[in-house]
Amino acid sequence: MIAADLMSETIAACCEPVCESALDPDQADLMAAWFRVLGDPARLRLFSMIASRGEVCACELVEPLGVSQPTVSYHLKVLHRVGLLDRQKRGRQVYYQSVPERLDVLSRALGAKKG
Repeated sequence: MIAADLMSETIAACCEPVCESALDPDQADLMAAWFRVLGDPARLRLFSMIASRGEVCACELVEPLGVSQPTVSYHLKVLHRVGLLDRQKRGRQVYYQSVPERLDVLSRALGAKKG
């Protein structure tokens, strides 16, 4: 048996895989963009607030974040542009929701267990 085969057998026997499979180049590019966007503390906090509440009006995010409304709007636009948030305009208000499929992909990439 070759050393690499023995090593992979040992790893398979003692460790549960973190990911279901290796990322292809397109998936890696997309996820890298998401992580770059989430690398900003304000955007990460916004994303976590929205993901934990389901749906949030943009006006509700200014006070908890402690920044101006234009700053919140900018960060929300960036999160929406990369596909992490959906938005829906209702009258003069804009409501944001996390995209469940993206949240699932991020959770799996970070090794979060469901169930």
